[in-house]
Amino acid sequence: MVNINRAISMAVKTGKVLFGAKSALENAKTGKARLIVVASNCPLKTRLDLEYYCKLSGVPLIVYEGTSLELGAVCGKPFTVSAMTIRETGDSDILKVAVKKVV
Repeated sequence: MVNINRAISMAVKTGKVLFGAKSALENAKTGKARLIVVASNCPLKTRLDLEYYCKLSGVPLIVYEGTSLELGAVCGKPFTVSAMTIRETGDSDILKVAVKKVV
């Protein structure tokens, strides 16, 4: 089984990842994201907007079970991460996690 924390960490290290709700929303609207991850405590309006635009553009969305502080720690960042966009997965197998979570 693929560990979600390890997959996110590997995507941050080897892939192309953008942090922040604004960029996640923009990438969900344009369909340029491969995957969007939101923290469990992401503001409700932001989360609903992201879910809506992800559904329209066919981008998978994972709701991370931890808080934004924990998501930031998994990414190796000294700040909170409420939403992140994965544009290129690098060596990570996070898309396998996305398929299991979405289905």
